[in-house]
Amino acid sequence: MKGLKGNAIVGQSGGPTAAINASLAGVIGAAKKSEAIGAVYGMVNGIVGILNDKIVNLSELMATDTDVDMLKHTPSSYLRSCRYKLPASTEAPKIYAKIFNIFSKYDIKYFFYIGGNDSMDSVMKISNYAKEIGYEINVIGIPKTVDNDLLITDHTPGYGSAAKYIATSISELMGDCDVYDIDSITVVEIMGRNAGWMTAASALARRDKLDAPQLIYLPEVVFDMKKFVEDVKKVKAFKKNVIIAVSEGCKMEDGRYICDGVSDGPVDTFGHRKLSGAGRVLEEFFKTNIPGVRTRVIELSLLQRCAMHFASKTDLDESELIGQAGVHAAEEGQTGMMMIYVREPGSEYKISISSYDINKIANGEKVIPKEWITGDGTDVSQEFLNYARPLIEGQPELYFKGGLPVYKRLP
Repeated sequence: MKGLKGNAIVGQSGGPTAAINASLAGVIGAAKKSEAIGAVYGMVNGIVGILNDKIVNLSELMATDTDVDMLKHTPSSYLRSCRYKLPASTEAPKIYAKIFNIFSKYDIKYFFYIGGNDSMDSVMKISNYAKEIGYEINVIGIPKTVDNDLLITDHTPGYGSAAKYIATSISELMGDCDVYDIDSITVVEIMGRNAGWMTAASALARRDKLDAPQLIYLPEVVFDMKKFVEDVKKVKAFKKNVIIAVSEGCKMEDGRYICDGVSDGPVDTFGHRKLSGAGRVLEEFFKTNIPGVRTRVIELSLLQRCAMHFASKTDLDESELIGQAGVHAAEEGQTGMMMIYVREPGSEYKISISSYDINKIANGEKVIPKEWITGDGTDVSQEFLNYARPLIEGQPELYFKGGLPVYKRLP
């Protein structure tokens, strides 16, 4: 609804990234300049913060331009996060009543939520419920996920920085492995439940056809153990030190994850099981099928999500812009929308920012196109490299003290 005047509230949800605070900085910066928005509040721990009335005044905490700029260059989620699945309004009307009572208490007319797939589900539910009860509020989703698996948007804030860290780590690992004239196999396990965007980014490390990783395995392709051994043996015929990038979410033909039996832990509130251990399974497999070769496993684990020291400037700048664009869209009266990147046609990388109906995005998933994966399922195509390479460009200038970067922390 256009012409609304009141306060804004913003939250962050899901896994942290190097760029999620850049989007938050964009929201805060634009909201502070808005004639329609008064105070800017933050919900601590996402939707859970609203339910617990745990609200902070970001207009006061981010009083200066330096505060906002430092926030842009701070990794992880400044407002902290949650993995809370908002139930349907018909199942839990009291929860929605509580949320909207808090909105009324703080005169909230603008709601911004920064997150991934599950967070966009919350955006959709809050927006639709507001329309049902006639509550005047503009609800906007700001995308975020290192997994790069949100529908419609060309890419997601956070992915470029994670991709840059992964490619850099592979490149540096290659330098370490190649100094020894011994037979070795190094398996690098990289995040990715159903979409292999992060693992595919390992290919950006290559400058030569023999460079690492020599093999890449993605969740989009059925994983076959017998074929896997043959793939490795073929590479070993011309390369002593083999580096393999594998997604944690790779599955075999019967639907089981590679890591089944290693990582059988509980699921989170969204039904997602923690995945870890694919590399260790493959390491044990090598001992039997390729004996006498030194094998090791490296799990990038959480390090690949919030590595601000090697973030992409392109990613941070775009993330700030999409946060600002979210505020402008809300000022114009848009609601029930997620902001998206639109890549312009042509060889030169250029994007614009638009918005899209959240109901057509939430609970969907974008995987790597089949045509971007080689026919044997062990690599990605030039099309993927052309897509991903612009996203990792540039190095941000961080704030340092005593040789270490200085980051903003919630009091």
